[in-house]
Amino acid sequence: METVWKEVKSVLQKRIPDHIFRIWIEPLKFIKGNQETIFLSSPNCFFKNRINNAYKAIIESEISKILGNKCNVLIEVSKAKSCELQKEVQKKGSNLQLSLPIENVRSNGGRLLQKDFTFAQFVVGSNNDFAYTASLALASRKNTSQNSLFLLSKTGMGKSHLSQAIGHSIISKYPSDRVYYVTADDFTNEMVQSYKQNSISTFKEKYRNNCDVLLVDDVHYLSGKERTQIELALTLDFLYEANKKIIFSSCYLPADIPKLNDKLRSRFSCGVISNIDPPDFRTRVRILQKKSKLNGYNVSEEIIHYLAGTLTENVRQLESGLIGVTAKASLLGVPIDLNLAESVAKNIVRRHKDITIDVIKKLICKQYKISLSEIVSRSRKRNIVRPRQMAIYLARKYTDSPLQVIGKSFNRYHATALHSINTVEREIKENGHFKKQADFFCQKIETGKF
Repeated sequence: METVWKEVKSVLQKRIPDHIFRIWIEPLKFIKGNQETIFLSSPNCFFKNRINNAYKAIIESEISKILGNKCNVLIEVSKAKSCELQKEVQKKGSNLQLSLPIENVRSNGGRLLQKDFTFAQFVVGSNNDFAYTASLALASRKNTSQNSLFLLSKTGMGKSHLSQAIGHSIISKYPSDRVYYVTADDFTNEMVQSYKQNSISTFKEKYRNNCDVLLVDDVHYLSGKERTQIELALTLDFLYEANKKIIFSSCYLPADIPKLNDKLRSRFSCGVISNIDPPDFRTRVRILQKKSKLNGYNVSEEIIHYLAGTLTENVRQLESGLIGVTAKASLLGVPIDLNLAESVAKNIVRRHKDITIDVIKKLICKQYKISLSEIVSRSRKRNIVRPRQMAIYLARKYTDSPLQVIGKSFNRYHATALHSINTVEREIKENGHFKKQADFFCQKIETGKF
């Protein structure tokens, strides 16, 4: 019967995606079996439940085809693996990170790792091949001298994807490693709360001594946050000395982040700094092909090539075009043809070109009933500051203008502009009424009603 199981694995390897086979089917081991029942072992209880829910039916179907009769599959948890896992729990404590590679995975500290942000779903091109290689090397630990990576790109190019892919890979290969994934803003808020709750020692212990891999997104939002910078710099010292892995991501080079202390800037710069550029045409085509396949979209090569040639800004714009085309075709009950694709893509491109800093200023001034001269004035009145901060936030979100240009257009330094963006993002998270205001403006801009 073991021969039957080997034959079934060969068939499944051809039927399902390679990364799914390696993660879920390959670890299953044959125990015993007869014509009616086959017993297989799995590494842990979560693994067993996942197989029973998602893959047991297809396994039983293939076994039954080979045997010529119905055969049940029973999954048992390997005793050897359980003992091994228990030892790791005892060794590293309750923070053991189990492998959840196909689900949204919660790292030990912070946010969920998005289930589709893996190396298998990342499209490699000339614009990002070095960043991909550096990320893969750090995740696989092939280069033991590389402990730090700084991923640099504009919004929507894939830096968060690569950062989380490292987390997914390490969790999958080294389940006892404690992977912490946070944004710079999360780290700041968590530190502030720990001071308020008189638990700063727990916070320090968590990041300094109970962390094996630290992923920090959007580190440019640390600008001006002196106390957070000091704490993070000290944390990084502990992690570097312990030879832990650290991955940063940002829209700016360390040298270009304003109001950043020299020690932290040095820490950001001491590892590999890898830039991700906008994808070229061939890479855009491959991105659309992969997204179509993963989501089950039936889109012709003609449409894919048209979208790739028209939507050139970033990966998010490509995804927006693909989703727009398929959604419009589905809602109207019509096939996806070139005319439909043109109507969607042209709207995206036109809308993007029409959104300027001046347009955003006029929209904000109209809604808040202030003048254009007031929004760029030196006034510190609350009824002027709040609209100004909102306008700067929207300018950053919806235009390609550098922070320096945005700041200058509001008669502010780029550090002040960055502070405004941070303030609005924090208010959106903490203030429901303010979030509704932000959503209102975003909807106005995205629908072109400005």
